[in-house]
Amino acid sequence: QVQLVESGGGSVQAGGSLRLSCAASGRTFSRYTMAWFRQAPGKEREFVAYITWRSGSTYYADSVKGRFTISRDNGKNMVNLQMDSLKSEDTAVYYCAASVATWDFTNLGIYDYWGQGTQVTVSS
Repeated sequence: QVQLVESGGGSVQAGGSLRLSCAASGRTFSRYTMAWFRQAPGKEREFVAYITWRSGSTYYADSVKGRFTISRDNGKNMVNLQMDSLKSEDTAVYYCAASVATWDFTNLGIYDYWGQGTQVTVSS
């Protein structure tokens, strides 16, 4: 099993930056693809970014490409999301997730482990 705990959320001005972290527990952390999703009030949870466990390949939603960077440190059981040039549309609760699946990593349905979420509020 995997436990995920997000941190680093808060309020930031539009154009600013914020770095989210996800601390994972479990011996098998390095075998999980890790992802960030976000959910605004009254809206469905949406994919933000993922990083695979084997190759470290990354992929981003079109809405955050060029602004967000996902990274992981398997030795520290950490995954991070560096968010730059933040916009008001980025306001949401951000969730860290882990999956043992081998493809379709933008699909939230493949993720079995989730953090509690951390609020990101971008003011404009």
